[in-house]
Amino acid sequence: MKITRASVIITCPGRNFVTLKIETDEGIYGIGDATVNGRELAVASYLEDHVIPCLIGRDAHQIEDIWNYLYRGAYWRRGPITMCAIAAVDTALWDIKAKAAGLPLYQLLGGKSREAVMVYGHANGRDIEETSDEVAKYIDMGYKAIRAQSGIPGLASTYGVAKDKMYYEPADGALPTENIWSTEKYLDHTPKLFEALRDRFGFDHHLLHDVHHRLTPIEAARLGKSLEPYRLFWMEDATPAENQEAFRLIRQHTVTPLAVGEIFNTIWDCKDLIQNQLIDYIRATVVHAGGITHLRRIADLASLYQVRTGCHGATDLSPVCMGAALHFDIWVPNFGIQEYMRHTAETDEVFPHSYRFEKGMLYPGDVPGHGVDIDEKLAAKYPYQRAFLPVNRLEDGTLWHW
Repeated sequence: MKITRASVIITCPGRNFVTLKIETDEGIYGIGDATVNGRELAVASYLEDHVIPCLIGRDAHQIEDIWNYLYRGAYWRRGPITMCAIAAVDTALWDIKAKAAGLPLYQLLGGKSREAVMVYGHANGRDIEETSDEVAKYIDMGYKAIRAQSGIPGLASTYGVAKDKMYYEPADGALPTENIWSTEKYLDHTPKLFEALRDRFGFDHHLLHDVHHRLTPIEAARLGKSLEPYRLFWMEDATPAENQEAFRLIRQHTVTPLAVGEIFNTIWDCKDLIQNQLIDYIRATVVHAGGITHLRRIADLASLYQVRTGCHGATDLSPVCMGAALHFDIWVPNFGIQEYMRHTAETDEVFPHSYRFEKGMLYPGDVPGHGVDIDEKLAAKYPYQRAFLPVNRLEDGTLWHW
């Protein structure tokens, strides 16, 4: 089955998405997500100028060979743009293969390891009281796991707190917004949030929290230790992980479970973290970690060390990635949880999909392929709009991690 054509579709139904469509001589096509939030056009160019010319005429069934051709053959390999482009190709090819077989994608991976995929939603508010009320709303919607983020007294804004509680989009300007950050205020405030949540809701629901790379290792250790009484499901992205060894210091001081990896691109980014059992959940995802082919390798390595998956699933991943992730999730033996941030109605119309939410779980559906399509005519009505993620500065003006 030969690849005859491939095209890049850029659309902005509330936020930017980049989608790769691969067509074959048998009339079967597949689509893959190629979105890097705030750097969308870089991936589009990589695909159009460097990848697509190499795909035409290749056998769409040879997923493994094509993956290695694009990875090893690039020479200048790894990095978010390269790996996102490879992931888009890989996801589209798995979609094609499953459609050709007449099977849902998870069947080609080996079948189901579970009947449903537990997901967590995002509850946030301007203060502890508002965040608590938002947690209650997610509980009422049936969620068994909720990530909680709160505004911090003395700071005008902080990551994870949105005006629109259901559809958070941090890429908010044609140039980066500059926010002010205080680690001291954050470390004092966050334990109070989870104390209030456990006092109100008890321990029947999982609670999660995202630090978003903002702490040094010893600061993260302090936070993890202070949160131990509230039994978090995980503390996410506690410190930047370019230095994987940094997590050893955190691990020495707290038993709060640690999750990291949404910005990881390859197995090398998390090899030491996994092998040294410095994390409990690996958050690498289909679109940013080289597709299903490569994410399977990461999950297999993690399983040797009892590290479970917890794939990133914010709205900067299109429904195409969510659909593929759910097929991966329902198959992978060492599954932990799946992030699920709901897309807007406009996005769902552009990307019709078979997955559904019910009682805190997502179900990938049983249509052939990964179950997500794109309405190209509707997508064309939403042209690209340049948007950047914010940046952070400390109160003295020093640029910090956002």
